[in-house]
This record gives sequence, structure tokens and C-alpha cells, in this order.
Amino acid sequence: MTTEIFPGIKQFDLTGKSAVITGGSRGLGYAMAAGLASAGASLMLVSRTQDEGEAAALQLERDYGTNVISFAGDITLQPVTQAMAETAVNTFGKIDILINSAGINIRGPIDELSYEDFSNVMRVNVDGTWLSSRAVVPYMKERMSGRIINLASTLGLVGLANRTPYTASKGAVIQMTRALALELAPFNIMVNAIAPGPFLTDMNIPIADSEEAKNIVLGSTALGRWAQLKEIQGAAIFLASEAASYMVGSVLTVDGGWTAR
Repeated sequence: MTTEIFPGIKQFDLTGKSAVITGGSRGLGYAMAAGLASAGASLMLVSRTQDEGEAAALQLERDYGTNVISFAGDITLQPVTQAMAETAVNTFGKIDILINSAGINIRGPIDELSYEDFSNVMRVNVDGTWLSSRAVVPYMKERMSGRIINLASTLGLVGLANRTPYTASKGAVIQMTRALALELAPFNIMVNAIAPGPFLTDMNIPIADSEEAKNIVLGSTALGRWAQLKEIQGAAIFLASEAASYMVGSVLTVDGGWTAR
């Protein structure tokens, strides 16, 4: 009985797994990449800037002793995402995990934003997630196995003034996650999302000392502080691992209690 319940599998061990992380050279993408590397996964970091990606890959190799490569390109372009997936398969022989972490945020009142501002956020956050997923799915289907983790946001679950492009995009990511999860579950491909709360990323540093940010962070989170980048790692490792084998279409909030209120 004990053997059947606990078959001796190291639930959080990613040794032998390969992962593609878009937006993996900085911020939450880099933090999640480091988390997967610490669990033994081989990685491809995808970023727009070749030098930045190579430097991040080299650092992770030094820190964790795992195989890390970089890939430079714009994930809003379908030929780029196809090349991304092909490169990963040619390098690692397979793609076990995709983390869609690339994203941007443009803030402001709707009448002060341009349509191009809105479109840019949607292209990166929504189109990029869809195109990257589309690129890896055939390889995952072929092996009848895979994990896709989309980076959503608590702002895909609750509203916030002056964030119409970002909230719209992250709401779309959550619904895309749910629909794709139902579509791919028969192929043993588990699709889930992480919804971070207020992490002090490069995206948020410009507003960190503003009254609005202080009210949001101190007033809306139970912990009353910004999250540290390392605090996203546990959720990423979990969803990438065998421990999440029954997680389908879930949205895992890492928000210091923001959405608990």
C-alpha cells in the first residue's frame, strides 16, 4: 500500500527535463529559470537581446551547473517562435516545459494612451504567449507529455485604474490558459498559470515609491510588502514538476494575500 501511494518518485526533481523560458534573461523569467535550474532542468532562455540572454545563460550555468543556452528573438513573430522551438528540440532532443514569461506594461489613463500602446501590450503579452505555445505544442503532442506555464497576474483577476492594456492582456492570458488546458489535457500536456502580485521587478521599480504603489502594496496585501523575485520560484518548480500532475487550467496566485481580500 505504501509503495502504491508513494512510488519513490522525487516529485520536484527536474533532472533530465528541458525548459524554454520566454523573457528568461531578467525579472521573474530569470527567477523562474533559476528555480528550474536548481531542480536540475536544462534551459533555453529567450530574450530580445542576444548579449543579455547569453550573459544570463552563462550565469545560470555557473550557479547551478546545468546546461543553459540562449535564444534571441521577438516572440510576437511566428517564424521566430517556430525557430525557437526547433532550436530547443535540436539542442535538447525535446521540450518538456514552456514558461511564457515575456511581458510588458504600459500604464496611464485610457485617454492619454495611444492605440499603439494598447496594441503593443497585447502583442507581447497575448500574441507572444499564444505563438510560443503554438510552436511547442506539436513536439509535446508527439511525446504525449508537457507542461506549459503562463505568467498571468493578479491584475488578470482584479481591476486597477490606469492599467487597461495590462489588465486586458492578463485577463486574456488566464482565459487562454483555461481553454488551452482543456484542449491539451488529452495529450498529457498540463497548462496552468501563475498570477503574481506586486513583485519589485524592473517593470515596477519606476512606481515603487509612488503613493499609489504604497497604497496598493501596503494596503492591499496581507504581508504589507513587495515580493522578492525568489518567491516566484516555488510555484514555477511545482507546476513544472510531477507534483502538479493533476493541475489542469489552474491559476496559482502568488500575491501576498492581495486577492484574498
